Amino acid sequence: MTKPPIGGNRTGRKLGQKVKKGKLKASSRRWLERHINDPYVQRAKLEGYRARAAFKLLEIDEKHQILKGAERILDLGAAPGSWSQIAAKVTDSSDEDIRVVGIDFLDVDPMPGVTFLKLDFLDPTAPDKLMEALGGTPDLVLSDMAAPTTGHQRTDHLRTMHLCEVAAHFAVDVLAEGGHFLAKTFQGGTERELLTMLKQNFRQVLHIKPASSRAESVEMFLLAKGFKGRKAAVSGAEEGEE
Repeated sequence: MTKPPIGGNRTGRKLGQKVKKGKLKASSRRWLERHINDPYVQRAKLEGYRARAAFKLLEIDEKHQILKGAERILDLGAAPGSWSQIAAKVTDSSDEDIRVVGIDFLDVDPMPGVTFLKLDFLDPTAPDKLMEALGGTPDLVLSDMAAPTTGHQRTDHLRTMHLCEVAAHFAVDVLAEGGHFLAKTFQGGTERELLTMLKQNFRQVLHIKPASSRAESVEMFLLAKGFKGRKAAVSGAEEGEE
């Protein structure tokens, strides 16, 4: 069972540490203090995960069982790799039998059982390269993608929502029947057309805010469970054309 850190962090490090002013800007210092005092960050280090984001996936899976029975998984926006770590474990992926493929425009350190593609997911060649590397049909498509920030809140919001939409259409194109799609989104930001499309193609669609997602963050996760299959996708597309 995935539980939030309680009464400390089990690492021996004290919470509430301050960062010396030095040459850091006040905003940078506050971010660093929040980061080093975050019990999920410390727990990730203790348990060997590359990032605190691992607990978001674990918490969602604990309730919704999206990892159960998955044989092949795609991880979009994989860096630094904590979701791929979990995916490799649940699929028994190995270098001899790759069952997990991740993609990111950032460098990702190598990981046993995972193929990482250094490529922008919006690159037209990305879908084919992902499927070729995976060597089979995925049961789960994960997306923790977020667009690089510009500092303009509305622009940043729209760019990340676009990534979510493209990932969703990709999932419908490649998932095995009964598979699931999980993607980062923002509170109040999921477009009606996207939700309609997902509801046409999946048996259940819901928004989730895991406990390990920082309270002040506007991020949420969009989960579409139980892909109905390609026939439903084609039927839904034809209805939309009328």
